[in-house]
Amino acid sequence: MRINHQLTGSMVALITPMFEDGSVDFDALELLVEFHIKSGTKAIVSMGTTGESATLNQKEHIEVMRKTIEFANQRIAIIAGTGANSTAEAIELTQAAKNIGASACLLVTPYYNKPTQEGLYQHYKLIAASVDIDQILYNVPGRTAVDLLPETVVRLAKIDNIIGVKDATGDLSVAQTLINSCPEDFLLYSGDDATAVEFILMGGHGGISVTANVVPEELSKAYEAAFNEDEGLAQKYNKPLIDLHQSLFIESNPIPIKWAMHKMGKCKRGIRLPLTQLSPQARTLLEQDLSNLGVI
Repeated sequence: MRINHQLTGSMVALITPMFEDGSVDFDALELLVEFHIKSGTKAIVSMGTTGESATLNQKEHIEVMRKTIEFANQRIAIIAGTGANSTAEAIELTQAAKNIGASACLLVTPYYNKPTQEGLYQHYKLIAASVDIDQILYNVPGRTAVDLLPETVVRLAKIDNIIGVKDATGDLSVAQTLINSCPEDFLLYSGDDATAVEFILMGGHGGISVTANVVPEELSKAYEAAFNEDEGLAQKYNKPLIDLHQSLFIESNPIPIKWAMHKMGKCKRGIRLPLTQLSPQARTLLEQDLSNLGVI
């Protein structure tokens, strides 16, 4: 069995804290790493979608991953976001992540250029062959305009260092197909906060979460209960978070989560164009949810 239990349960898709000029606030990043270690988060994804990977250049991207690994100091697994719409660039980022000591890499499907299923297979196969590090596929068709189909995931699951997939479709029928079709030791993660507990109860291994930025301890308990097949306890922990799961996507991620973390005093207001500050009308709803949870 190749299941790495360090990579099950609640994992956070970490924001990249920034000053108002858009530069990275590494002091705030260090505090966020400590926050998650103390709160029971099982792993941190650095430089995923929520980390604004699309607006950092490659040098910045690698530096944020490197500092996150440094701050963690082997106390928590760090999964590096190294996907790109160029296979060559994805290989470069994945090699860099290996060189700086990442626990694994998360590779989003190539976006915009809309490869075929065979193109997706060849893309991931070449990255896996090129860099000897555990790799997790990431399917989020709502953002990338390409859907990594379950049958392609099953083909890729036969490659030794492709260890899992993050499915952010939010479609539990897709989750069920993956659970039924993939090898038992292939890690299946939800990337959709609203359906993550149900995904794990069905047989998934954990979730890579935006909500975990705000309430890591509560979400960790919900996912742990679901992983242990205790549906009642999982739903008990998750129920108070349902409104937050929704409001954190009232505008494009990571706009709402960065505003939420700012309101909690965890980071400055910085976010990079073309993303903008959360609209005033959305702030009212989100801040009410944060207040109801007692985090502001």
